[in-house]
Amino acid sequence: MSLFILKVLPVALAAAAVPVGLSLEAVFGDRQSHPIAMTVVLLSGSIIYPTPGEFLKEGRPQGNPRLERQLDRPLEIMAYQVGAADYADCVSAGGCQPAQETRAIPSNAPVTGVSYLDANAYARWYSEVTGDQWRLPSDEEWAFAAAERFAGEFEGVENDATNPARRWLTSYKAEVDLNRKPDPMPKSRGSFGFNSLGLADFSGNVWEWTSTCYVRTTLAADGSGVASSVDNCGVHVLEGLHRAYMSNFVSDGKSGGCAVGTPPDNLGFRLVRDRSGWASDLLSHLRII
Repeated sequence: MSLFILKVLPVALAAAAVPVGLSLEAVFGDRQSHPIAMTVVLLSGSIIYPTPGEFLKEGRPQGNPRLERQLDRPLEIMAYQVGAADYADCVSAGGCQPAQETRAIPSNAPVTGVSYLDANAYARWYSEVTGDQWRLPSDEEWAFAAAERFAGEFEGVENDATNPARRWLTSYKAEVDLNRKPDPMPKSRGSFGFNSLGLADFSGNVWEWTSTCYVRTTLAADGSGVASSVDNCGVHVLEGLHRAYMSNFVSDGKSGGCAVGTPPDNLGFRLVRDRSGWASDLLSHLRII
């Protein structure tokens, strides 16, 4: 499927439960009245993906391997991050713990001050309420959805086997070059605009939890591949202006994590919906102009 069709489909498929034959105008009209229900379906795509985690060779840090990845099945993801009011509904229903956000933020801002555990609690509750299966995206799925706004690890990080500190220094310089202001206030949905696929607020001031565990990989000294790999699922990957790693219970990025550089300003999330069969049925009734 062409890139052009990919850019049109987010508008055409953007609804919580789109009946076959629904007009594009009706779908687009739902965009602002029910942003939590707004989803985008990605049907194909490819990315150069820096694998998350820590990579070591003979005890020294290595650059994250960059692999070409293909989207091999439809991916339906929320167009907006879960909002503060949406999350408050889960709290009121007893399905979630209150968000650890003490600032006065806009009522239509994304929920912030939530941990990985909180995000999963919301996904379970929302699945029960809607009757659909919702979950956090994997890091790779998030990268596909972020498209041109995906950053991953810092670009241009140097590796010097004789001077491991050089990697950290170049990472620090890469972050300085971003000219990022620390601790911005959460903003209303849509404040950071839409990417080329019709998805909002990627890589704004709210980092997003993923379902991908932190992995420490030791590469074989002779370059033959992986010597060992250890998953730590007490720590998960966050994505935003750059990749970060946080313990599952952390709800404030500044309170600690294992990210290079300054920590995430705010922690939030969006969800993926798992459904089968409906996408092909809808596409058979959809005319792409």
